[in-house]
Amino acid sequence: MFFGEYRHSVDDKGRIIMPAKFREQLGNMFYITIDLWGKQEEKCLCVYAEEGFRALCEKLRQLGSSDIDVRKLYRKFYSHVQDTSTDKQGRVMISAELREHAGLDKDIVLAGQDDHIEIWNRDKWEAYNADDEFFKSDKLAEGLKASGI
Repeated sequence: MFFGEYRHSVDDKGRIIMPAKFREQLGNMFYITIDLWGKQEEKCLCVYAEEGFRALCEKLRQLGSSDIDVRKLYRKFYSHVQDTSTDKQGRVMISAELREHAGLDKDIVLAGQDDHIEIWNRDKWEAYNADDEFFKSDKLAEGLKASGI
């Protein structure tokens, strides 16, 4: 389970430091890809351990392939997957294409999201989280209560 928030930066070669706590859970090989929701205000990268990535791929397979929109999703998602590992200093190279997708220039945030990690541009992350009205809403409280939480 991935949780916590870590602030780092992208170096001149496009590398970031993967927090030690996350490295332990990711294992030797892991996957970095674009987010699936595609909303501009939520653009980030998602990092999955091998087991989590395989589970996600299985869920995607269940969508089938007869629908053109599903095929577009497959093409966009799978063509942007980067399989990778950390170097001896705990750094990971992120391709220029993926950095551009998420707007990762210098300052970033790595945020645990249960089964994966999200990598955000720090300014975008802070702006996204500045509005906490959702956490004060009756809608959230009712939804949690209905779920038994």
